[in-house]
Amino acid sequence: MLELKATEISRLDAFISSQNQDYTRSYFNNLIAAGNVTVNGKVVTKSGYKTAVGDEIIVDIPAPVDTDAKPEDIPLNIVYEDDDLIIINKPQGMVVHPAAGHYTGTLVNALLYHCKGNLSDINGVIRPGIVHRLDKDTSGLMVAVKNNETHVKLAEMMSNHEVKRQYRALVYGVITTDKATIDAPIGRVDGDRRKMVVNENGKPSITHFEVVKRYSEVTDLKLILETGRTHQIRSHMTYIGHPVVGDPLYAPRRKNYGLEGQCLHSQSISFIHPRTGELIEYTSELPSYYTDILGKLYEI
Repeated sequence: MLELKATEISRLDAFISSQNQDYTRSYFNNLIAAGNVTVNGKVVTKSGYKTAVGDEIIVDIPAPVDTDAKPEDIPLNIVYEDDDLIIINKPQGMVVHPAAGHYTGTLVNALLYHCKGNLSDINGVIRPGIVHRLDKDTSGLMVAVKNNETHVKLAEMMSNHEVKRQYRALVYGVITTDKATIDAPIGRVDGDRRKMVVNENGKPSITHFEVVKRYSEVTDLKLILETGRTHQIRSHMTYIGHPVVGDPLYAPRRKNYGLEGQCLHSQSISFIHPRTGELIEYTSELPSYYTDILGKLYEI
């Protein structure tokens, strides 16, 4: 369930979707038509209903359908693969695993087809092989696992900070400090299970960042995660006043440079293979959506 308060005059479906990017606008249209949305306690079934500032909006989101994910022949950009694991360069816009509003076309559907069903089942039928994930609009490298033994070992390595992940992000504003660490606990927002904020009751979360280059309006950063919380980079950068460029959830009314989602890329990953003991280390090029923006900016 989402509990929202309108902050502007807007179409009802547009406002709700702007507050929660993990579901599509068409998904919310269907919920509105089905009578799952109330405004100030009254059911509204018209997506074009105009909200007023201060309107109390409640969205009843049905529980996800518990159904097996199905294999789908979806192309994957594979950078490494063996009998135990696979590393994929995920494109921006691809959902990692089936969830409400996204039952097909996900990375899991593609992995089931490519790996012929040979994926760990520790996380159940909806998330086979998934030991960590990236947000839908975050691009870049992530690992999936093919058996439970590798899953357990890799999950333990991640918990012990033995898997090194480096990201690149464009953030709003000019950060004057060359490098810094954000050590601030992250928890969910009351009434909005998809949004994360820094609060004293959250889980310990640590993000290290270093300036790559400063521009007139934004800063290009390299970031290393010490922990792996949901939306960690996005919520931490918002916390210090520099949200990720194009982020529809944490900076919905900022200039987005034509982006479809946040300008955040998982650029490199390294770890010791849990079975063979060899060093696995890969780096991906910045995607075109990222470099296109860099080409339009002015350095300072």
